[in-house]
Amino acid sequence: MRRQPSICYPLYICFGPQLSADKAIFRSRWSEPDRSGAVSNKVRRTTASSRRRYVQNTFQSGFLSILYSIGSKPLQIWDSQVENGHIKRITDGDVQSSVLEVSGSNVATTFIKCPADPERTLGIKLPFLVMIIKNLNKYFSFEVQVLDDKNVRRRFRASNYQSQTRVKPFICTMPMRLDEGWNQVQFNLSDFTRRAYGTNYLETLRVQIHANCRIRRIYFSDRLYSEEELPPEFKLFLPLQKN
Repeated sequence: MRRQPSICYPLYICFGPQLSADKAIFRSRWSEPDRSGAVSNKVRRTTASSRRRYVQNTFQSGFLSILYSIGSKPLQIWDSQVENGHIKRITDGDVQSSVLEVSGSNVATTFIKCPADPERTLGIKLPFLVMIIKNLNKYFSFEVQVLDDKNVRRRFRASNYQSQTRVKPFICTMPMRLDEGWNQVQFNLSDFTRRAYGTNYLETLRVQIHANCRIRRIYFSDRLYSEEELPPEFKLFLPLQKN
């Protein structure tokens, strides 16, 4: 018999009035300056925009995986940045198979981001982001950039070193808690967009995973699936712990 990783809803949300300025160590890498130097979060409506999506305007359902550590090229559509750290495949002792480790002394400067091409977006309309990751008991953060029905790009950043939720016009930052060992993090992008901004989620543009964690799989789904409904390759089995 084997056990499953902890299923975590690690994001403690208390949406209220506009909160104080974000003092996290990140700086925006996704906001685009216009010709005047001002930051623009509006998406230009051009005929080329759909061609820049990895996933075209087709009906999306079920599962869509963007990272699988056992695959031949797990970072094929990802870009990476490393400073005083590493991003590499290792064998995890708990699961006895290959996982991707993102490790660095500064969470802001060691990360992977998808898609790799800054001129393209994911274009994924599935509203649930699911990550199977291992808690390394170090600082860790991830970010998701979405497009809403106001044609505005919003970012959600979750970290385990922040204590309060802060909502700004283009970014929402929030605390995150992970259990020991392997976790299945489930993130309802549609619900978060509606609660934070009062708008409707359209699609995910980018995903960025910062140090420090180990990753088995990152995927999107049209709904939350029970363990019995998941395909075998989307499950992570852990050995039963001895008492």
